[in-house]
Amino acid sequence: MSRRMADPNFRADQEAAAFTADHIVPINLFVDSIRDRDGRGWAPYVAPLHGGIHAQVLSILRDPGPATQAGVGSGFLAVENNDPTAERQMILFESAGIRPWQVLPWNAYPWYVNRAPSAAELEAGAQVIVELLELLPELRIILLQGRDAEAGWRRVSRRLPAPIEERGVRVVATIHPGRQALFTPDKDERARRVARQEAAFAEVGELVRQPRG
Repeated sequence: MSRRMADPNFRADQEAAAFTADHIVPINLFVDSIRDRDGRGWAPYVAPLHGGIHAQVLSILRDPGPATQAGVGSGFLAVENNDPTAERQMILFESAGIRPWQVLPWNAYPWYVNRAPSAAELEAGAQVIVELLELLPELRIILLQGRDAEAGWRRVSRRLPAPIEERGVRVVATIHPGRQALFTPDKDERARRVARQEAAFAEVGELVRQPRG
């Protein structure tokens, strides 16, 4: 099942838990702390259906889409948002045996701009991710979806005191789940991109299921 944020009752339940559910409160307080940082404006909360501080997978995309806007969409980052990108993620996670509560969705540039972030904006987003990592003690996998996510992560890596792998965290990269990532007249190339995407999610699923070392 997907796009449940389109259901007013489901969305109301998520709104009610956003600052009462223990696992997500620290994350959403962190969102409050970065909102309008350096005048950058609004950033969406993370829906309580996700793992919050107990997440094993940090899933990074480019920037928040329109479906995350309060009043227009849900006001949350969520794989249950009412848009095709969220729906595709939900399908991929389900096919790999990954549950929403195992995942924390985030963006290379966490503030709402609805366009490709600049290099300077990715730098700002990288600092936020460095701070976010400190809230995720159970983290096992970084899932980078798209080139901007990968570019942002390179900036994060330069800011970390040691490679994230030394914490036992694996980094997996794939294409963005949006439709544009599959825009090509070459059917074979499109099939290769889909296969790469599905393989990446399958790898994440296998990593999640492995016993902790």
